[in-house]
Amino acid sequence: MDIQFKPEDLAFRDQVRAFLKSKLTPAIKDAVVGGHINKELIIQWQKILYEQGWVAPNWPKKYGGTDWDITKKYIFENECAEAGAPAVVPFGLKMVGPVIYKFGNDAQKARFLPDILQSNVWWCQGYSEPGAGSDLAALQTKAVRDGDHYIVNGQKIWTTYAQLSDWIFCLVRTDPSAKKQEGISFLLIDMKTPGITVRKIESIDNQHSLNEVFFDNVKVPVENRIGEENQGWTYAKYLLTHERTAIAGVAQSKKAVQRLREIAAQEMSGGRPLAEDNDFRAKLAKIEIDLLALEYTELRAIASVAAGGAPGPESSILKIRGTEIQQALSELAVEVCGHYAHALNVDAPVGNDYAWALSAKYLYGRAATIYGGSNEVQKNIIAKAVLGL
Repeated sequence: MDIQFKPEDLAFRDQVRAFLKSKLTPAIKDAVVGGHINKELIIQWQKILYEQGWVAPNWPKKYGGTDWDITKKYIFENECAEAGAPAVVPFGLKMVGPVIYKFGNDAQKARFLPDILQSNVWWCQGYSEPGAGSDLAALQTKAVRDGDHYIVNGQKIWTTYAQLSDWIFCLVRTDPSAKKQEGISFLLIDMKTPGITVRKIESIDNQHSLNEVFFDNVKVPVENRIGEENQGWTYAKYLLTHERTAIAGVAQSKKAVQRLREIAAQEMSGGRPLAEDNDFRAKLAKIEIDLLALEYTELRAIASVAAGGAPGPESSILKIRGTEIQQALSELAVEVCGHYAHALNVDAPVGNDYAWALSAKYLYGRAATIYGGSNEVQKNIIAKAVLGL
């Protein structure tokens, strides 16, 4: 693999840096704390990216994406992380959008894709249920055909940002007599439809981003079904592989390593900077080695997709190692800052500025190895698909 940038790549990097310097304000940088967002600021940033034509780098150009090659995508992601830009909210742009342009009909593409690109409509993901988390195929939310509509009844849980969303993409069971992975359909549902109730779940960091969503005789037009009836599991798997690849968060972890080095240079231990402490250096070095290996694995996966393939079992590898590295970094950051890192839900830093919100990030990050399919389930996928077990 040639890792040397060509002159045109360096020119593109300079263009991205100039754009970020011009458009990325301090307020936008603080739009995400832990797993919690300021919706107005995120929309502002995503609209800036849209106006630049950069909000959906992985979409086909004919649907509003870019024509960047793998190198430009890599440069863009890393420069955004380096500058402290918030990641786009994935549910529209990275999840349901690709499903719609891949499997949706022309009317659905025309109706939904422009508003997703422009951040005019916000989406949430209706997958997990109380009895169907990582074993998603066990879902029981039912959709019964009634003429030109489905009548939906059931419950979804751990629905991130449902309280802020306009639409939800849902997996529902349309054939209860079929095998577990069969008989599932993929519906797009307006959150304003009568019969939908959203109930908040307060997470371990005492914040609200998660929700339960209840469906009580909710009428959904058949025209809002993506693809064929009872084929939703195919579309769900396509979405999940992209979700798990995105969860790896390599660029964000590289930025966290850099920030951790800066903090360790200021924190003192035994009369000298913590950055000189052998125990700390060993812990950070292990994380950096793991992160480098993950980065090359991600590059190989992206190269495969760029060549016309689709993410496969490697997306599970990226999800496992990516989230484990994120947790290791947040844990080491809290350890480095000591008791100042444990202030929770304060409006201003206690002690050093860099310790602010570290506890919230650490606590919220405990879920990273669970959402998107728990890491234990990802290991089963790898065992079956790669090792043939």
